Amino acid sequence: MEKTSQNDLLRVRDLKLHFRVKAGAVQAVDGVNFDLPKNQATVILGESGCGKSSLAKAILRLLPKNVEHYSGEVFLNDLDIMKLPDEEFRKQIRWQRIAMVPQAALNSLNPVMRVGDQVAEPLLINNSVSKAEAMERALEKFDQVGVPADFLYRYAFELSGGMRQRVAIAMSLITEPEMVLLDEPTSALDVLTQANIMNLLKRFKAENKASFILITHDIATSSELADNVAVMYAGQVVEVSDAHNFFTEPLHPYSKALMDSVPRLYGESQPDFISGQPPSLLSPPTGCRFAARCPAKFNRCSDEPPTFNMSDGRKVKCWLHESDSVSAGVNTNDWEEIYAQG
Repeated sequence: MEKTSQNDLLRVRDLKLHFRVKAGAVQAVDGVNFDLPKNQATVILGESGCGKSSLAKAILRLLPKNVEHYSGEVFLNDLDIMKLPDEEFRKQIRWQRIAMVPQAALNSLNPVMRVGDQVAEPLLINNSVSKAEAMERALEKFDQVGVPADFLYRYAFELSGGMRQRVAIAMSLITEPEMVLLDEPTSALDVLTQANIMNLLKRFKAENKASFILITHDIATSSELADNVAVMYAGQVVEVSDAHNFFTEPLHPYSKALMDSVPRLYGESQPDFISGQPPSLLSPPTGCRFAARCPAKFNRCSDEPPTFNMSDGRKVKCWLHESDSVSAGVNTNDWEEIYAQG
């Protein structure tokens, strides 16, 4: 049984989460592998519908009733949390050691509870502290995330979008978890508020040695926080890289296409788009799942590629990076030329 290395807080291995709908089984998370080093932030990138939010729910075991298949290994330090009974997982892991900032803060906040009571609630339920102590710690978290003290007694509808997001972050931090999952924390905010939220997360990460998983499709924003990047496509992780190498020289053709779609402040190049549509997760294609949209497609892509380990520590699920020449006679160093030729 594989455990986390000394430098890893979280290790996810072959994680699968399939949902049953009328049309069949949706393979939302289909054999995902990645690591989260201690005191670092791993960004999960990908288009809408690729399985990013389902991955967060799979890790935190926030599962709907229509789950058809749920399996894999998730190690938190040396503990395989997938093997814990549901009640033990709720008491020991969820919101104790792993917390979450959900997408759309307004939808996650109770409209008839004051936000201070909601932030304090995890302490009252699991940690058996007094109401006065819980509210005092909630006030400390409000100060830490930049929310005025008097907002403790307000309702969610009385707060701006940015303040609601700060409240949601405070709620995730109230139990001092080892890891925080952030699901599109800035998606509904204006650019200035996005920048403020990202600065808040960077400061908290530096001061508290926290570990984050940031789920987003916003490449530009994610670059502010990322130490590492995992790229998802059609329910699978197709590339894992350190942030510097990813943002300067992505390996997978899909990763390159994502980077090419980002507007640049400097230079004359225009943003490009990715042709076609992502495949249905009801019936993913055989072979490489990106092949139908890939400008570097060749014969070997009809077979599903394994994940190749690169010499610099990166991982990529693409035949173009096989350690030896592929069957079509293409050397792994020649994929840029293939990509350019289409």
